[in-house]
Amino acid sequence: MSGSEREDVAGGAMDPDGFQRLWTPHRMAYIKGDKPKTSAAGDGCPFCRAPGLPDEEGLVVARGKTTFAVLNLYPYNSGHLLICPYRHVADYTELDEAETADLAAMTQDGITALRRSAGPQGFNVGMNLGSPAGAGIAAHLHQHVVPRWGGDTNFMPVIGQTKVLPEMLAQTRAALAEHWPEH
Repeated sequence: MSGSEREDVAGGAMDPDGFQRLWTPHRMAYIKGDKPKTSAAGDGCPFCRAPGLPDEEGLVVARGKTTFAVLNLYPYNSGHLLICPYRHVADYTELDEAETADLAAMTQDGITALRRSAGPQGFNVGMNLGSPAGAGIAAHLHQHVVPRWGGDTNFMPVIGQTKVLPEMLAQTRAALAEHWPEH
């Protein structure tokens, strides 16, 4: 490493240590807990806001009658989908019959699209109802569909508080939208 490639740290140059750096500054909001935790419907809720944006901008992958599929901004793995009702409700028991059926159908379609586009070997599917259960945005129900591969976990999230993702969200959204089942 030449002197011009060294970083200044605390007023001095840092000696090279042989480590490569994977910079993921967009993750700082998640690490600091700055992601939205709104209880209000409307523009303050990312799940109310996303369907009103163009699909590419809102990362919306598919739209159903009463629910939609959107990429998670803070994914556990590439392709991490969230299936959300358009209606701002917090609890699964608040969904009506049509919303419940659409949520199930969109979940099935999401699994199919992920299999077609990325070939995962398994899935985690589920909801975190309420903040104590781990819901980051507890006020707007959303079901996680997380694709999984053998060996997809490693030391990075535990030691480095960093998740290594092989593609940008826009690329993942485009691939999933292309492979989404048509009915």
